[in-house]
Amino acid sequence: MDERTTWADYAARNFAWSVTERVGVITLNRPERKNPLTFESYAELRDLFAGLRDAEDVRAVVIQGAGGNFCSGGDVHEIIGPLTKMSMDELLRFARMTGDLVKAMRACPQPVIAAVDGVCAGAGAIIAMAADLRYATPAAKTAFLFTRVGLAGCDMGACALLPRLIGQGRAAELLYSGRSFSADEGERWGFFNQVVTSDELLAHAQQTAGRLAAGPTFAHAMTKTMLHQEWNMSVDQAIEAEAQAQAICMQTQDFTRAYEAFVAKQRPVFEGD
Repeated sequence: MDERTTWADYAARNFAWSVTERVGVITLNRPERKNPLTFESYAELRDLFAGLRDAEDVRAVVIQGAGGNFCSGGDVHEIIGPLTKMSMDELLRFARMTGDLVKAMRACPQPVIAAVDGVCAGAGAIIAMAADLRYATPAAKTAFLFTRVGLAGCDMGACALLPRLIGQGRAAELLYSGRSFSADEGERWGFFNQVVTSDELLAHAQQTAGRLAAGPTFAHAMTKTMLHQEWNMSVDQAIEAEAQAQAICMQTQDFTRAYEAFVAKQRPVFEGD
């Protein structure tokens, strides 16, 4: 994207994209097929999240699906079929590209919120898993169904991320069996932060994103960074890393604004610097 163009002006080719009050909304919009991914949409999602690392006009992101479903995974005819005819080098390039989408979601500084309704399967479940927060409707059915099509459950970071969200035993069962789990199960296990009605889903996700966008965005970005990096640290290393992170945040104007607002008995207005 041109440096002079804001992300509000970005015209996505393979999904809908909009920005309102610094909240970006991605809508996977192939509802007649339950919003499957293609080679092109994988790559564009990867590039969008990678580009958001430098975005100043987007402070939180919501990702949803159109038509009452989140995402049915890779398109059977446009991805699965062609994969059966590819060479090992081509297959590895594809698998790495899909993994790069998860890396980009986790590396972008904005909190990412998945709003999950209906079918959330395969790569769709991975995208939801890679988000920072997940809200679902009672109709949500989530499945890491890779073994059901003869593939390993270790797709796009699932064997690393899912056990940390719901525990090793539950993750193992889901990744071995490929079965779907309900919204209630997902909420009990900690996969979903909350279950809301279909009518409330997008508004709830956008309201949460709006609160985050209005908050201390540098501090939120630091929180996201540390949540990611501390998985590979000892407790002592994490405590030291957090000391350094807080010292950096204490130099921000938002930290000063919060103090001055407290003294004045006012609510702080954060500007992200």
